[in-house]
Amino acid sequence: MSKGQAKTLVGMLAFPASKTGWALEARHGTVDMNGRTALMGIVNVTPDSFSDGGRFFDPGRAVAHGIELAAEGADIIDVGGESTRPGARAVSNREEMERVLPVIQGLRRGLSIPISIDTYKAEVARAALAEGADVVNDISALRFDPEMISLVAAEKAPVVLMHMQGTPRTMQQNPVYRDVVAEVRDFLAGRAAAAVAAGVDRRRIVIDPGIGFGKTLAHNLALLRGLAELVSLGYPVLVGPSRKTFIGKLLDAAPEERLEGSLAAAVAAALAGASILRVHDVKEASHAIKIADAIRFGPPDPSPLTPNPSRVRGDRDA
Repeated sequence: MSKGQAKTLVGMLAFPASKTGWALEARHGTVDMNGRTALMGIVNVTPDSFSDGGRFFDPGRAVAHGIELAAEGADIIDVGGESTRPGARAVSNREEMERVLPVIQGLRRGLSIPISIDTYKAEVARAALAEGADVVNDISALRFDPEMISLVAAEKAPVVLMHMQGTPRTMQQNPVYRDVVAEVRDFLAGRAAAAVAAGVDRRRIVIDPGIGFGKTLAHNLALLRGLAELVSLGYPVLVGPSRKTFIGKLLDAAPEERLEGSLAAAVAAALAGASILRVHDVKEASHAIKIADAIRFGPPDPSPLTPNPSRVRGDRDA
């Protein structure tokens, strides 16, 4: 290893170790991010997702999968009804609601943790919140639908603001940045400020660099290396590297073969200061992140006499 490589490695290992005190309060539970990294489990109710190819397009299977992810350790379940892979076909509001609302209804009956709706459409978000969703996860950072920002403010819903260059149809055609970390940081700072100005409580804002959304392999790696720049904005940072194309390029692996690479990227993000990780493989990620959190924050306080609250409603609660 050269001196330059060693210096880079040491710099990457100089992760922030202080506890944040952050907690994302939602109607159906609080996501604790103080001294731990939270996990958002992904439920794609789409026939054309890049990662799971429509395995959970059936509402019953999607609900069962979400409940399984919660049992494995997910703190939030993220439900999406429109694929955002590069070149994906847009769907109508009605079609998207027909996909996600039955799943949210089923999950709400079965879970006692927050549910997120992955949409950039105010009509879909409004209906999802009415059926029991808690969080709005908007890939456009409240830009694509002019009604979304006022809806989030009025509903007092936590919101994830994500950076994306272009649209899902165009974002990977030729993404160009002069300084990707600085540009993403400034964009997210601006969108967070706009949300606060519209009445969104800053304590309900989460920011997301948008790994894989209008970025090349080099851009994605630079954002993971420079994540501290985003953490410095003072908002919880969500990172979603799971099964992304940049991992496939590095490993020459199909989406279903990217588990180890996804875990490596997730651990790197956690050690760099991410507060929430959006993942497909919750069980495996929870094991990896427990180790990362122990390295970053120290071992968890033992509390053998305090049982963990159930994330899944038992039959007796039905």
